[in-house]
Amino acid sequence: MLTAFFGLTGAVIFGSADFLGGLAAKRISAVLVTAVAATSGLVVLLLLLPFVAGEWSASAVIWGALSGITGALAISLLYACLAIGPMSILSPLTAVVSAIVPMTAGLLGGERFLPIGYWALVLALVAVVLVGFVPERGAVRPRLLGIAMAIGSGTMIGAFMILIDQTPSDSGLVPLVMNRAVNGGIMFTVVGLIALRTLHRRRARAAAPVLVAAGRSVGAAELSEPVATSDRLALRTGLKLAVACGVIDVTANFLLLLGLRFGDLSVVSVLTAMYPAGTILLAAVVLKERIAPVQWFGLALALGAAGMLAIA
Repeated sequence: MLTAFFGLTGAVIFGSADFLGGLAAKRISAVLVTAVAATSGLVVLLLLLPFVAGEWSASAVIWGALSGITGALAISLLYACLAIGPMSILSPLTAVVSAIVPMTAGLLGGERFLPIGYWALVLALVAVVLVGFVPERGAVRPRLLGIAMAIGSGTMIGAFMILIDQTPSDSGLVPLVMNRAVNGGIMFTVVGLIALRTLHRRRARAAAPVLVAAGRSVGAAELSEPVATSDRLALRTGLKLAVACGVIDVTANFLLLLGLRFGDLSVVSVLTAMYPAGTILLAAVVLKERIAPVQWFGLALALGAAGMLAIA
């Protein structure tokens, strides 16, 4: 019962974090959102660390750090594939793969259920597809590159769960601290490299006159000054949303960790893959987006599967 509770609750909170991250990514770059979110999550973990017992063992540090690498790859591939689209196909594909990879690892590792448990896992996978599926009129077929990225992202999310599951039971928050530290370090390095390249391009454009007015040359940098104020506002709003995303995301990761401590990897991975539900529900409430009947049916199946898994 606790496993089902932590898995489903974590999924809803993961989806909420994705919702905030999506709003932030509309204002600032997705890479910067990921970096800031990882940092704010790390700050929360460091504040809680003295109050949560955890052993700083080599195993906890190594597995946690490796999970940070897979997490950075997963988010990068996720944003890249969703940018290619169509989201209605690639998003549920990512969620399904993220469930299948650790579920397979768990079953191969010796996890066993009552017969109802296996039916529940199948039902949960169907629910993941239905919840993440958003019918679009005239939706185009996904490109091979988009499919490959979606599979890669789902695989990395699944690998993250497998690696976190390997951490010692007495490690407390240590694996998550290492996860966020490595994830943030990687993403800020990428942000720095992008910033340097952008700065180089701006200097090159500023050096070349693009307009002659009143007998003098006007550089591209001067032409962009009126936009700077709106850019700064978007930056501030995006950063605030990214910080909130990181705090909520680390809460979901903590619930995921608890679920893995109390239950099986295969069960927790499938339930956590319901994360699109949180995003969809928030989008319906905040942005007034309509939830399709097929998605409501998927949510009902998810709850039914969770009950069956609790029995199994």
